[in-house]
Amino acid sequence: MSQVLVNIGNHFDLASSIFVAPRKGIYSFSFHVVKVYNRQTIQVSLMQNGYPVISAFAGDQDVTREAASNGVLLLMEKEDTVHLKLERGNLMGGWKYSTFSGFLVFPL
Repeated sequence: MSQVLVNIGNHFDLASSIFVAPRKGIYSFSFHVVKVYNRQTIQVSLMQNGYPVISAFAGDQDVTREAASNGVLLLMEKEDTVHLKLERGNLMGGWKYSTFSGFLVFPL
């Protein structure tokens, strides 16, 4: 089951899994995902306005469970969007064991 632990202002929509920036500023985003099968590679990308910004890979062929993480600071305009996209592979429990966090660092 997906859940949101903190969503002050409700700018993250759980139904679509998209964050919409409430104002222009510098935002911090991070994510952590876990792959489920050996002999596969996963790739997850953080997308800003539909374009990939950063990615994380996990691809050790001899490990059943492996994690991939990444983080970034982004300059965002009001109403810019951010979401995660599974580019390849399968995640353990779908997105159940994965995290995604974001917050405004500095308003502009």
